Amino acid sequence: MTQTSPAAAPVEVPPAGRPSRVHRAWTVAAVTFVTIIGAAAFRSLPGLLIDPLNEDFGWSRGTIGAAVSVNLALYGLTAPFAAALMDRFGIRRVVAVALCVIAAGSGLTVWMTAAWQLLLCWGLMVGLGTGAMALAFAATVTNRWFTERRGLVSGILTAASASGQLIFLPLLSWIVDRHGWRPASVTVALAALAVVPFVWLLLRDHPADVGLKPYGAAEFVPKSAPVTGAARRTVSVLSGAVRTGTFWLLAGTFAICGASTNGLVQTHFVPAEHDHGMPITTAASLLAVIGVFDVVGTIASGWFTDRYEARRLLAVYYALRGISLVFLPMLLGPAVHPPMLFFIVFYGLDWVATVPPTLALCRERFGEDSAIVFGWVLASHQVGAALVAFLGGVARDVFGSYDLVWYASGTLCAAAALMSLMIRRTPAPRMPAAV
Repeated sequence: MTQTSPAAAPVEVPPAGRPSRVHRAWTVAAVTFVTIIGAAAFRSLPGLLIDPLNEDFGWSRGTIGAAVSVNLALYGLTAPFAAALMDRFGIRRVVAVALCVIAAGSGLTVWMTAAWQLLLCWGLMVGLGTGAMALAFAATVTNRWFTERRGLVSGILTAASASGQLIFLPLLSWIVDRHGWRPASVTVALAALAVVPFVWLLLRDHPADVGLKPYGAAEFVPKSAPVTGAARRTVSVLSGAVRTGTFWLLAGTFAICGASTNGLVQTHFVPAEHDHGMPITTAASLLAVIGVFDVVGTIASGWFTDRYEARRLLAVYYALRGISLVFLPMLLGPAVHPPMLFFIVFYGLDWVATVPPTLALCRERFGEDSAIVFGWVLASHQVGAALVAFLGGVARDVFGSYDLVWYASGTLCAAAALMSLMIRRTPAPRMPAAV
């Protein structure tokens, strides 16, 4: 049985005074948004490294894809344990340490000379660090600080990663093109370190730390005592979740989500366009534009999730994504043209729109354990991404083209749409809107 430390001292609720015009929860959400943006630099780099590393070291795309796969897999597999560690040690400590590990892993790649060092630094260290910065971080903040507007907030925080991609992709592609991949890796390290002071000084673990109720809550919620045995609790929550069909459907659909986004487009879109004669900087700029529309699409998805049935939203999102991926091979070319721009807008709106409804379904089905359950669902997302990041590189080495991978991913998205509709409907209680 999981043991807990002695109960925490009760927190005094400050006497009612002049109400603040802006609830502190929105400040915490803003700091979380900036933190995720700063950590998003690492997600912008893998697709830009494939060709430079291939040229510098002669490593195959499959070898480089294997390092990216380790990174993506650990990004997901670390997430549920990170959620439990946040319950034990607090959000600030876990996130600050994670950012330092990201900085160390990215910075050390400057001195690597062998493929195993890429696996160690970029795969293991950056993968573990980013796992604690995964969407489980956003889920924990949302669950603790908000009882209303959760769909909207989860959409905004999910969009932060896309915003980081928008900021860093053009910059990193320019650095890689003009100065090589090493300065780009240093830039990622510095970006991660720059966020640490914001986390330590401005982020708070719980509304009770500052004597506040969660946003939209009718009553004050005391802070729970720290929970020991984080690893045991994480595995215990998984043991209960795997007994439900809902968990497997959510995990399966989210694995396909990862395969068709992080694993495929984010990793292989730039080299695929480069194969067709497009300059790397132009292809990276197109990927950054996907990030622009991803911000719009994800926030809109959060708004929809507060109002419509989550499983039907998922079905629509996966179906539309599958259609767009099936048409992509016909659009690749040396120059930007209107049909490609239409794909960028269409696909961008759907990039991670699946996150808010998936989070909502986790909250409906798994209650207080939803952040950890979502961490495990996210692990499946990253395993799917890791497999396609690796297999996509192998397919390019074997067939000389990415076409087969695009078609296969489109078919998988169609399957995910059907799986979403199979999730059993459990109506969630409606909460009155906050003023």
